Formats: sequence, structure tokens, C-alpha cells
Amino acid sequence: MMTSSIPENPYLLLTPGPLSTTKTVKQAMLRDWCTWDDDYNMIVQDIRAQLVSLATKTEGYTAVLMQGSGTFSVESVITSVLPDHGKLLVLANGAYGQRIGKIAEKAKIPTIVLDSGELNPPDLNLLTKTMATDPQITHVAVVHCETTTGMLNPIAEIGRQVKDAGKTYIVDAMSSFGGVPFDMVDVGADFLISSANKCIQGVPGFGFIVAGTAAIESCAGRGRTLSLDLFDQWNTMEKQQGKWRFTSPTHTVRAFKQALTELEREGGIEVRHQRYLENHRILVQGMKHSGFRCLLDDKDQSPIITAFHSPTHPDYSFPRFYNELKSKGFVIYPGKVTHQDTFRIGNIGDVTPLDMERLVEAIADSMYWDRGQGESR
Repeated sequence: MMTSSIPENPYLLLTPGPLSTTKTVKQAMLRDWCTWDDDYNMIVQDIRAQLVSLATKTEGYTAVLMQGSGTFSVESVITSVLPDHGKLLVLANGAYGQRIGKIAEKAKIPTIVLDSGELNPPDLNLLTKTMATDPQITHVAVVHCETTTGMLNPIAEIGRQVKDAGKTYIVDAMSSFGGVPFDMVDVGADFLISSANKCIQGVPGFGFIVAGTAAIESCAGRGRTLSLDLFDQWNTMEKQQGKWRFTSPTHTVRAFKQALTELEREGGIEVRHQRYLENHRILVQGMKHSGFRCLLDDKDQSPIITAFHSPTHPDYSFPRFYNELKSKGFVIYPGKVTHQDTFRIGNIGDVTPLDMERLVEAIADSMYWDRGQGESR
């Protein structure tokens, strides 16, 4: 089937994933695959190798794919990596850090959540003090890009402290991997978690974990669930050359392989990162020109998603604003901050700086509450 016969999407998804994908990624899903077939399993093996090469240049690392949303992969790690005597410390400054704590709580894993508040980076002094005073802590987890606000947490600085303390370091790079350059070994990450439908620009259906081979092997027998047992999933893929334990999302996997090819053609993570940065720059510049204010300081802001304060005008309504933009071809995201009224706009996916220029024009044209009232917002 030619890509020209694939219908145009009626709008751009300006969210942190699912996101807008290319026609060629969509086209890759138009063929059915058998999960036992060698051709399909070779695709899985190629994906695993490519993910490792994107995550680190160091030898001795491996990747495993896990069905479900990104949270399934996070839960797979938390419930498979910590031993019975383990204790988890979570650095949280948003909903997704808090979710890691909830996963551990459900699994009855002893956990400390150091919550720095949604608008603040993690407190590294408190991290050092807590690890020093509680020798039972074995693992530390943090979200790299906290999409509650768009904050980019300092995973390298955190990693140095965690490794100095001799702890295992888990990095949830769900919405940053593939779009923000870093080497997981350089930042000290023992386990790196992400998802198909984020910066790699695939579609939803599975997540993945990159870790040292020895670290994965040490998880044997620790899994607290059947479906999310990280070691068993990895061991099956290793021994059966790409075979999943249970039915795999074949169409999503094939689309992801195409997305990886397109990442390479674009120039790799560094080049994609520059596109995302330019998308963000154009967005913020245009939004400020229209009177909007960013939620975060520039030093804390990621290029993945940007949160803005909602207008204080009494006629402003996010649903109406959303629908006005949707009618012009753009879908944005509601706010997730607990104590402030915000909305969010994603900068990732098959989105170009030209698209962002069109977006800021559409936003200026959609400010129904401000028509004929000057700059009062």
C-alpha cells in the first residue's frame, strides 16, 4: 500500500505520547505477523540491539521488551529488581514519580518517597542524608523528564550520589529517551526504562528496559508477578531469539522498527534533540508574545513538553480553548499540576518548527476570551 493512500490525520497531537507519527510508521502496521516466525523474531532482536546502542556505548548491556504501556515496564522493573530484603527510595516531583511509589506500595516493597514538590528539582542534599542514615535502602528511582510539568531532572548528578552510596539506580526515561542525549552508563543508571510511543516516535503497545546483562541475571526468581517478570521475559527472548513469553504487539513492534530507522535517517538522537529544542523555542517565544507564562524556570525546563499558566480571565475555559485549537488542527494537553491551573503543549513527535509556527498563530487566533480586549489576560 502506498503512503499516499493513508488518510491525513485531522490534527497534530502535541502531547508527550501517544504522538503524531509519520505515514511510513503507520504503513508498517499494515502487514500481519506471526509471533513464532523467524522473520518477525529477527526484527525483535534487531530492535533490542538498536536500543542498547542508543542507550550506551559500553559493552555488556542488554534490552528487553515488555507488553503494555510505559507504566507496565516501570512496574516490571520495580517488582522484579528489588529483592525481598530490598528498600526503595523514590525522588518525586510530579505524578509519575509518585506513581513509582504507588507501584512499590502495591507490591508491599518498603519505600521512602522524597517529594520535593511539583515545581522543584530533587533535593540532592536530602538524598545524600537519607541514604547515609538508612542503610536498608538498596535502590533509588527517579523520573528523568517529569511530564506533569515538563521538568528535566538532573539524572547525572543524582547518579553520582547513588553510585557513591553503593545503591542500584533506576531511571524512568519514559519521555526523554531518544530525544535527550545521554549515555546511561555515564549517568550511572543500572536500569533504564522507556516506551515505544515517545521520542522514538513509534505507536503505543510496549515499553522496554535497558540494563547490564549481569543486572538482569541477578533478578532471577525475584519477580512478584507472572506477566511482568523482567528476568523471565528477558530469558525467553535470549534463549528463543526474540520470542516473547506471551502474545506480542506485532504491529506496534513493526512500526517501532520503522521508527528506529527514521531516527537514524534524521541523524540520531542529537539531531532529533535539536529539532525538539527548536520546537520548544518557537512555542515559548510565540506564547510569551500572546501573553502566556511558562510554569517552570528555563533552567528546569525540558524540550519534551511545556506547561503554561492558564489565563485568569473569567471567560477562559480549557475545554473551549482546546476545541478551538482542535478545529484548527492542533490537539494540546490539559494540566496535571495539583495546585495551579495549567495546560501543556508537547514538542515531540513528527512535528517540525514550521508546525510550531502555525500552532502559535492558531493559539493567537483561538484566544476567544481576549478578542477586542487588548492584552489583558
